[in-house]
Amino acid sequence: MQPLVAPAPALDPAELVRTARHAVLAGIGEEGQRRLSAAHVAVVGAGGVGSPVLLALAAAGIGTITVIDDDVVELTNLQRQLAHRVEDIGRPKTASAARAITALSPDADVLLATERLDSENAERLFAGADIVVDTSDSFATRRDVAAATEALGIPLVWGAVQEWHAQATVFWSNPPESDPVVLTDLFPLGTEGEPPSCAQVGVLGALCVQVGGMLATEVVKLITGAGEPLLGRLAMIDALTSRQHEIAIRSAVSA
Repeated sequence: MQPLVAPAPALDPAELVRTARHAVLAGIGEEGQRRLSAAHVAVVGAGGVGSPVLLALAAAGIGTITVIDDDVVELTNLQRQLAHRVEDIGRPKTASAARAITALSPDADVLLATERLDSENAERLFAGADIVVDTSDSFATRRDVAAATEALGIPLVWGAVQEWHAQATVFWSNPPESDPVVLTDLFPLGTEGEPPSCAQVGVLGALCVQVGGMLATEVVKLITGAGEPLLGRLAMIDALTSRQHEIAIRSAVSA
């Protein structure tokens, strides 16, 4: 797949040193790092999966990161939400996430949306973004995120974790070289139900980190054109058995 983002001008010397291991990595290199610097990624949720996504994107050198979350940090979050600390309890998650991003990548431009995403504001919150990452935990929000990214024609990197199990994929209503694959291809309207909350069934904190890393990797690949994205493929993880497999997602357009 062709790179999604055009490269930025030359990086400053400190950023060149900070990201030096990307510069020698096949598939990224110096030009790919400049693509990462030019990219704008919006992340929905700064919780269990969103936290490691945000940290990984900041470390990777993404130039602009929008953080969208209306919640505050609670003590029970800290088992899995690695962007936050005990001293952040009671603060907006967007604020503590911004601090963590800036501590890793001082050059990053961090945009905060401390509000609940819905069908009315989603396109506004995604304005200017090259990619959206959805780490939300309700299907109402996932539907709103998917509808907005489909309308804007931008990729949606999507992940979900529950108990010991996880899923990850990429949706895109307007990919340049393949059929579109969207959320309704995986979950037709009216079929998904509402998953139980973490408070009801629990969630493995380490699995959130694993899936967050997977989603951040998909973002890097799309921006730089490296490798093969998960578009049209759903990765499924069973942490209890340490097994991962995938299934194809059939596009309704090509059906």
